[in-house]
Amino acid sequence: MTTAQKLDAMEQLWASLRTSPDYTPPTWHAGILAERRRRIESGEATFSSLEDVVARIKQNRG
Repeated sequence: MTTAQKLDAMEQLWASLRTSPDYTPPTWHAGILAERRRRIESGEATFSSLEDVVARIKQNRG
């Protein structure tokens, strides 16, 4: 499988899991999300636009 095909397969699996009635996210997800929210609200972290992230990745590649 190509990388694109593998990513597509993973996306399809995730979409299937997300809509499954017996799927429950792991309990540690709530803690991670709460910490991220706290960091954003306190100013310790900020969001970056997709364009900024892509530009940084391209710059770091050389």
